[in-house]
Amino acid sequence: MVRPMPERPARGHGTKSITVGKKSSTPQSRPVDKSTRNLLHQTNQHTGTSKPPAGLYIVSTPIGHADDITLRALDILSNVDLVACEDTRHSGKLFSRHGINTRRIAYHEHNGARVRPGILRKLKNGAAIALVSDAGTPLVSDPGFKLVSEAITTGISVIPVPGPSAPLAALVSSGLPTDRFFFAGFIPSSSAGRKKIFQELADIKASLIFLESPRRLASTLEAMADVLGSREAVIARELTKLHETILRGSVPELASNCRNKANVGVFPRGEIVIVLGPPPKNQSMHVGESNPKETDKLLRTALQNMGTKDAARSVAELTGMNRRELYTRALELLRDVG
Repeated sequence: MVRPMPERPARGHGTKSITVGKKSSTPQSRPVDKSTRNLLHQTNQHTGTSKPPAGLYIVSTPIGHADDITLRALDILSNVDLVACEDTRHSGKLFSRHGINTRRIAYHEHNGARVRPGILRKLKNGAAIALVSDAGTPLVSDPGFKLVSEAITTGISVIPVPGPSAPLAALVSSGLPTDRFFFAGFIPSSSAGRKKIFQELADIKASLIFLESPRRLASTLEAMADVLGSREAVIARELTKLHETILRGSVPELASNCRNKANVGVFPRGEIVIVLGPPPKNQSMHVGESNPKETDKLLRTALQNMGTKDAARSVAELTGMNRRELYTRALELLRDVG
């Protein structure tokens, strides 16, 4: 059964989680070209009392907790000529909290083609412009790729101002391997699309990171179990916020838990990150061959919220195993309890 437990206290709230533990890794550095290195030196010398050097600043903002913003980010946002926001009203709350009065304009996927030329024109004329998303690091499943790409093409300096990122926050708190990981972004909404993307990623020997909406979570986990088997996984919800929750378990176990809740109209809220562990060595990709202990665990979870027939059918749909055999095993589990 999936059981949330207190893990670590955050300022003003606590995290619900199952016990964790695993390894971490050392980040790799990348070479920086000479012009960008000179610009970075200039920005590092910037005291916060004047405009930073011209260029496009990619600024990370909080994913939940309002205090999760760097001093450098506040400095840049306060002193650039303009801030391009995914939503000016949303960013306005952050700006108001920190006393930032810099002019803001909207830049998102719906107006990008119209607004982008004007931003690039200002940058060519020597402006310092910051790009922010509603939460976290821009361009990570957020708008901005075309703007950055065209800025680089035209010789405009692009400067990262790193900070919060929901995918990385979920990964480092998951307890799953961090030495190799693959960020796959949002999962397709159609069942065929979900199955296709999971098949494409099945052989990657790394932790996989996905973003998903609350109401599709159960269906996504079921498709994941069907294609990828019984891997270890983590569901991270509302990270850094008051109701931050981290659930851990096998994919079939988490899928059954979420489906049982969805069947009675209970859906999680907030942004959800799914972290999936790498495939175990020599793992069979045929879920129907799952071991008896895993099958019993799924049946016990299902039997907590439904009758014997429904439990057998639910686990059969999830794993592809024979429904009659599962029904017989469910009866045996009930007798053992009795």
